Amino acid sequence: MKYFIVTYGCQMNVHESEKIAGILENLGYSLAQNREEADIIVFNTCAIREGAEDRVFGNVGNLKKLKKKNKNLIIALCGCMTQKEETAQKMLRTFPFVDIIIGTFNLSKLGDYIESVKKGRQFEIWQEGEIDEVLPYKRSSGDNAWVNIMQGCNNFCTYCIVPYVRGREKSRKEENILNEIKNIVSEKKYKKITLLGQNVNSYGKDLNPQVSFAQLLKDICSIEGDFKLSFMTSHPKDLTNEVIDVIASEDKIEKYIHLPAQSGNNRILHLMNRKYTREKYLSIIQKIREKIPSCRITSDFIVGFPSETEEEFEDTYSLIKEVQFDSIFAFMYSPREGTVASKMENQVPENVKNERVNKLLKLEKKIQKETGKR
Repeated sequence: MKYFIVTYGCQMNVHESEKIAGILENLGYSLAQNREEADIIVFNTCAIREGAEDRVFGNVGNLKKLKKKNKNLIIALCGCMTQKEETAQKMLRTFPFVDIIIGTFNLSKLGDYIESVKKGRQFEIWQEGEIDEVLPYKRSSGDNAWVNIMQGCNNFCTYCIVPYVRGREKSRKEENILNEIKNIVSEKKYKKITLLGQNVNSYGKDLNPQVSFAQLLKDICSIEGDFKLSFMTSHPKDLTNEVIDVIASEDKIEKYIHLPAQSGNNRILHLMNRKYTREKYLSIIQKIREKIPSCRITSDFIVGFPSETEEEFEDTYSLIKEVQFDSIFAFMYSPREGTVASKMENQVPENVKNERVNKLLKLEKKIQKETGKR
């Protein structure tokens, strides 16, 4: 029996596909080289942008021919896209040849659903779930080992669907994280360990007793072994001086911080519910540069947020020019159904968003050419 996994979206999804692979290999499946030779195909979906959803619908539709050729082929859909009840129901109606549709919270039960497919289609979307600490992994990211330290998000940025499909923040117990990392280090084949969470800086606030993210970093660095530690993603409002100090003082931590700004204008930041100002963001950058002069800093930006004027976009442009990021990721705002921003008035035309995102990307190239950054 062979499996094939198609992964969309962020590093969290990449790591969850490693869990899916682990579940399937425990059931006796081995990796297929292509979809045609697979006995089960799993689509691990992303809902962060409309384009990602469109690609999923198109690619899943293409599997209908494979299903006709192989009646025993099992097709499963999971991930953030299927956690949206309305989208999941649409998939159920659109793809009658799909056997399993589950969400983000019941992924650990995939093996049970596969066993139950003989009784009929499996469709179940849990509205809440705990972090499963006993899932096997089939790590597939070279010499990098992903380690999930938390799931969910409490920030509710007005443009973002993540809190609705990943739930509220839940931190793993520090003991479990440290044990996993000790096991990774003992294998001596991973040079890099990357901590994952929708907002890693919030780690431990829900634990009793609380453990700060800075303390977790210190405790990981105390583990003996030859490895480099990194993490993603950080929210500016929660990046503390203590975390910056730990990054500066610990040799095992990579001198790199990805710190999404999203906008350089205070009115837009307020509409986004980002809970910091341009001035606050710049003060954090200044602290990083003072404490860690060699630190690489990258960022995310959204252009064309509802009602964003040309002058407000220029504030974003000037922020990038002032900070001189090592690199940026720039995106055109995409309305996500179910979010606050999707109902806002004065949506910016697509051609204007396109002009603005290209202007940011040209600025990035100019900065990289002038500074030698990449």
